[in-house]
Amino acid sequence: MENWGGVSRRVLLAGALGVVAIGTPLCWQEVGSGTRSKPARAPVPTPVASVGFGSGVPADWRKYPRLISGRTQIERVVRMDGVFMFGDSLGVAGGPVLAERLVARTHDTLAMDAWSGRPTAPAADVLTHWARTYGLPGRILMETGSNDIFNPPAFAAQIERVMQIVGRTRTVIWVNVWVARPRTAAADRANSASINRQLAAATRRHSNLQLVHWAEFVKADPKRERRYLRDGVHTTPLGRDARNELIIRALAAAKVS
Repeated sequence: MENWGGVSRRVLLAGALGVVAIGTPLCWQEVGSGTRSKPARAPVPTPVASVGFGSGVPADWRKYPRLISGRTQIERVVRMDGVFMFGDSLGVAGGPVLAERLVARTHDTLAMDAWSGRPTAPAADVLTHWARTYGLPGRILMETGSNDIFNPPAFAAQIERVMQIVGRTRTVIWVNVWVARPRTAAADRANSASINRQLAAATRRHSNLQLVHWAEFVKADPKRERRYLRDGVHTTPLGRDARNELIIRALAAAKVS
């Protein structure tokens, strides 16, 4: 959600975990490896403006930072039955650390396509492309939904798209959303709640959809919003670590089951 000025246009990533491509169409260094390979290409649609829900109009996410694994890493993840992750700016910021800690904790490899400001529909387009090109591992992590607050009614159809692409034999782990920017906090909270209700309802239709309750975690302690979030949505380092811990636990549980 880069239109809020919450994430720097320059994001530094440690070591060989990956490189955020800024001002270029694609990222060329893969996550989780020191080698370089051509990244997966997928269609990049034109953003659709949304108005009338109080959270404003989304900016053009196509110009914002992104983190995309290379072909070699994607193929490795499928071969090793690791995890595919599709995300927005929270995925860009937290993905490299998540990949590092996931392999250390559970020995799972991770391939990601995270793009700041991107809503779920174009992320599902990439999921479709990867499924057709590479196949899918047993677990899919969705860190999207925060940018769907601009048009909440459109979100339910995208959940169904993702579940249809993934099928019934794989598990989707979806992180629910917390957005409360200072200038539009009331509308953001209401729209976030709508997104989260739609996710909760979808779990009753799809037994292989599991939620990471990020919103409930933030809400559980009044101090957490200030300590864990910088601007009502993007995480501080403490918040990034807490969010990643919730995700790792969910991925580990899904692996066992």
